[in-house]
Amino acid sequence: MSATDAAEGSGPARAANETDDRPAQDHPHTRDILAELEAEVAAEMEEERPPSGGPVYQIVGACVGAAIGIGGAVMAFGYGLGSLREPGPGLWPFVVSVLIAALSIVLLVVGRGLGDSEAFTRSSVLPVVGIVTFVAFGLMLPLTGFEIPALALCVIWLRFLGGESWRNTVVISLITVTAFYFLFLYGLSIPLPHLISI
Repeated sequence: MSATDAAEGSGPARAANETDDRPAQDHPHTRDILAELEAEVAAEMEEERPPSGGPVYQIVGACVGAAIGIGGAVMAFGYGLGSLREPGPGLWPFVVSVLIAALSIVLLVVGRGLGDSEAFTRSSVLPVVGIVTFVAFGLMLPLTGFEIPALALCVIWLRFLGGESWRNTVVISLITVTAFYFLFLYGLSIPLPHLISI
C-alpha cells in the first residue's frame, strides 16, 4: 500500500466514502423515488383533468368573454368615466372591460389553432354563477350603494363558489370590502354610491 493510499484510505474505502459524500438527490435510490412520485402526481392530474374540448370550445369561450367585456364597458360608460385626474365611478370598470374584450378577440383569432381547451362539465357552471352575481352587483350598485352588494358578492364567491369556511368568508369579506371602500372613495377619489360616510 502506497503512502498516498494510506493517507487517503484504500481504493474500495475511498470509493465508498465518495459515494456517501454525494448529495442525497444524486443517489440512485433517491432518483428512483422521485421519478415514481412524479409519475404518480402526473397520473393523478391526468385523471382529474376534464376532457379536452378542442377549438370549438376556444371559440365559444372567446365569444363569451368578448360579450362580457363589451357589456361591462357599456354599463361602465353609463356610470360616467370622468378623467384621469378626476375619475368617474365607471372609469376603471370600463378599462378592465375593454381589456377583457380585447383579450377575448385575440383569443377568437388565434383560438382555432389551439387545442388546450377543456370541455364543459358541472364545474363549468361556477364561472357562470360568478358572472351573474357580478352583473347583479353592477345593477345593485347605484340603488343600494357599494357596501351591501360588495359584501354579498364576496360571501357568494368565497363561501358558495370557493368553498371557504364561514369564518374565513366573514373575515375576508369584511377586510376586502373595507379595503376597496377606502381605496376607491379616498385613495382614488372615485365617487361610488355608498351608504357609510366617514
